Amino acid sequence: MTTEFRVDPPTAADERTLLQGFLDFHRGTLLWKVSGLTGSQLVQRAVDPSSMSLIGLVRHLSEVEKYWFHRALAGHDSPPKFWTGEHPDGDFDLADPELAEQDVEDFRQLVKTSDTLAAGYSLDDTFTRPGYEGAYSVRYLYIHMIEEYARHNGHADLLRERLDGQTGE
Repeated sequence: MTTEFRVDPPTAADERTLLQGFLDFHRGTLLWKVSGLTGSQLVQRAVDPSSMSLIGLVRHLSEVEKYWFHRALAGHDSPPKFWTGEHPDGDFDLADPELAEQDVEDFRQLVKTSDTLAAGYSLDDTFTRPGYEGAYSVRYLYIHMIEEYARHNGHADLLRERLDGQTGE
């Protein structure tokens, strides 16, 4: 595995730069964990009985990006692509090896759009989540997303090691 997808976050910077740096680091870590694998490897469920796969994590985090940045923060009408009433875990359960490469590219594009959307807000700006009460700050959004990626990157570590023995922080 190559770490070309990942840049270490700054160690001394303003708050926004640090938060963006850590979020980018974790997004890059996910891309690192899925790099160099075939579609068949990416959809493989490596830890029974879980339906979790590496491409499922990419698809899941695509939905998370879309929900938090696009729908909640920016108020866009961006319905889920994989999460449906019929398939609430469609991000994992309906992964297709033939579409894995496109799923990764879609993730990359969602991340770019998320960053563009977030750049228009200060960390102190607030928004409401669809279906929830109360205000959330953009600062909270960054911290929540870093946590979300960190947790799922731990899963990705285990899945990748199980697939081909590759490990890394």
